[in-house]
Amino acid sequence: MLGERGWMGKHDDSSKAAIAGEDGFEITNPQVAGIDVGSRAMYVCAPDRGGRLEVREFATTTAGIRACAGWLKQGQVESAAVESTGVYWIPVMEVLEEEGIQVLLVDTRPMSRVPGRKTDVSDSQWIQKLHSCGLLQGCFRPAEAVVEIRSLVRQKGVLVAEQADWVRRLQKCLDQMNVRVHQAVSDTQGVTGMAIIRAIVAGERDPVRLAELRDPNCKKSKAQIAALLEGHWRADHLFNLAEGLKMYAAIGERISAYQREIERRMRQQTPK
Repeated sequence: MLGERGWMGKHDDSSKAAIAGEDGFEITNPQVAGIDVGSRAMYVCAPDRGGRLEVREFATTTAGIRACAGWLKQGQVESAAVESTGVYWIPVMEVLEEEGIQVLLVDTRPMSRVPGRKTDVSDSQWIQKLHSCGLLQGCFRPAEAVVEIRSLVRQKGVLVAEQADWVRRLQKCLDQMNVRVHQAVSDTQGVTGMAIIRAIVAGERDPVRLAELRDPNCKKSKAQIAALLEGHWRADHLFNLAEGLKMYAAIGERISAYQREIERRMRQQTPK
């Protein structure tokens, strides 16, 4: 416990009328909390059973968040305002909502422009003060099903970017062997480009046979492609190419798994 602050004094819990605080703010709902979330701890300002404001520190572990929810329920807190700091707010919001506490996710930047903040007031106290006066507007947060799909789409995007990095590494290995696949085809990740890379890893060195893997729609002829695929096949570059191809394929499998899960969830959300 960090101490208590007596901004509002005691009040009638059943009253919803505006209460004039000692600093001139009109309090429309005293049964609210303000939460300042950090990576390891969060500071919570809320009224206690006697109606006076109190600031407590809780760990951001799941047990700590549930302990915070229990304390808020004891003080009959109806709503808690949580600042949107990085990703630290996500488990706090989700656990508090599971415990039946309404959570308002707020952007802290507009709060810094509200006049009247005292120098000795902590962030959690200021959030609680503004929330009790009805001065906070919650950030948009889509429905839970949409949030889950969005999380999967974002992680798939990370994998796609990571796979693109491995394509660049494959290209570097080929360039070091003077095998110019990126000049022979327009897209290294295309059908022809990946077929040539797989054939090289499998042991093919003849540029003419590699050129025969071209797709019929390729702009360059077999002879033109073969001229670009004659390289010097050094062992270390070939080993790096083979291992890079394995990483590329493994990430591709994970991308496919994410895509299947996203499509499954989208089908569940699509009206019949």
